[in-house]
Amino acid sequence: MELIARFDRVKTDVFRRRVALSVPSKIVLALSFAALTGLLAQVKIYLPFTPIPITLQTFAVLLAGVALGRWWGGISMAAYGGLGILGVPWLANGASGFGATFGYLVGFVLAAMFVGYMVDNFIRSRGFTPMFGIMAAAGLLLTYVPGTIWLAIWLGMAGKAVTFTSVIAMGVAPFVAGDIIKTMGAAAVAKIITPQTDYRDGSSDG
Repeated sequence: MELIARFDRVKTDVFRRRVALSVPSKIVLALSFAALTGLLAQVKIYLPFTPIPITLQTFAVLLAGVALGRWWGGISMAAYGGLGILGVPWLANGASGFGATFGYLVGFVLAAMFVGYMVDNFIRSRGFTPMFGIMAAAGLLLTYVPGTIWLAIWLGMAGKAVTFTSVIAMGVAPFVAGDIIKTMGAAAVAKIITPQTDYRDGSSDG
């Protein structure tokens, strides 16, 4: 028990240091997490029940909120998406530029901010089960909703027939199983690295 308590004190100290970092240091952390997201977006994992590989992009998005907090987690994902649109080839499958996935990039910002807010403000959210629920909501709602809306708009602008079923089949269904697995992994990591005490000292997430 003493070892567990000591480990939690270490985690609390680390998160307090994160909150107290200077703005330049937080910018560096945000850009580093953007780069990590770009790197993990290139990792492909093939599952036996679908021909579409999953990447670890969503895993990084969710942990950005945990590690950086609401605002800087969101900023890191905005940097990831923005630099990808500007030409950095680190979006999924080495893609870059403005395209059909723009809505998902917007969703990544929202998801990281939501997870960061919950982790920083609610100690009970840091257990595996509540964290899985929070991350599932962030991934399945805050990411898929803007993603599929923009996908439908994009397809319509391209002159293709758009139906609710076709958009779900193209932009949601192939990825749900993989995202659930990644969400479980991210929730497990979050439970391990987050302290079970308040680390903000009255501050916002910085």
